[in-house]
Amino acid sequence: MPRLHVPAALAAGLDTVLPPNATRHVQVLRLQPGAELCLFDGSGGEWRAEVRAIGRREVVVRALAHASVERELARAVTLALGMPANERMDTLVEKATELGATAIQPLVCERSVLRVAGERAERKAAHWQAIVIAACEQCGRNRVPTVHAPLPLREWLESRGDEDSGQRLLLSLDADARPLAAARGDQRNVTFLSGPEGGLTEAEQAFARQRGFEPVSLGARVLRAETAPLAALAVIAALEAAA
Repeated sequence: MPRLHVPAALAAGLDTVLPPNATRHVQVLRLQPGAELCLFDGSGGEWRAEVRAIGRREVVVRALAHASVERELARAVTLALGMPANERMDTLVEKATELGATAIQPLVCERSVLRVAGERAERKAAHWQAIVIAACEQCGRNRVPTVHAPLPLREWLESRGDEDSGQRLLLSLDADARPLAAARGDQRNVTFLSGPEGGLTEAEQAFARQRGFEPVSLGARVLRAETAPLAALAVIAALEAAA
């Protein structure tokens, strides 16, 4: 059964016009009126639905029954990362969604290759948000992660008050970094900070530590900018699955 995201709130018996991407999906699949769909609006759970009408430019569906199905991690995980260049960031966003990230904060660091600001940053965030939605449709998640607009690293760190709850972990190769599995806490929220190509500078790491980030290690190997945050997220997911 095709799974589609609808940005408007759903309710039993309510007819809804699908957004453009979902409309094209239905048309490509050559579905007909009466065909069943699975819809989710991001507020939790999913809906059994059916196609009511198909036109050249729009598809109307009706929500029938709600199922309280959740496929989220027990901990809300935010990935704050120096953006890798080119299509690597697209892949990172997609895979982070599949692995269960709650939010993604792209960062511009001193060694960043990809640098965006202003309207371009907003356009990038919207592009990545569309990738997140498509990944949710594929992997079965009913709550849609948020991709924030890119920010300079220092600005983002300064915006995080001391009262912010949750565990703050800095992916690091420093000798004093604890293994990630050993640093696992019992907080409901965890934020991973990871650098771009070339890593964070010493000054950036020092400032992150001042802002409460504990250095943790993923092992002796040097991982790419797009690999390290996904590996950290996979560790969290694996530990939860084994608990």
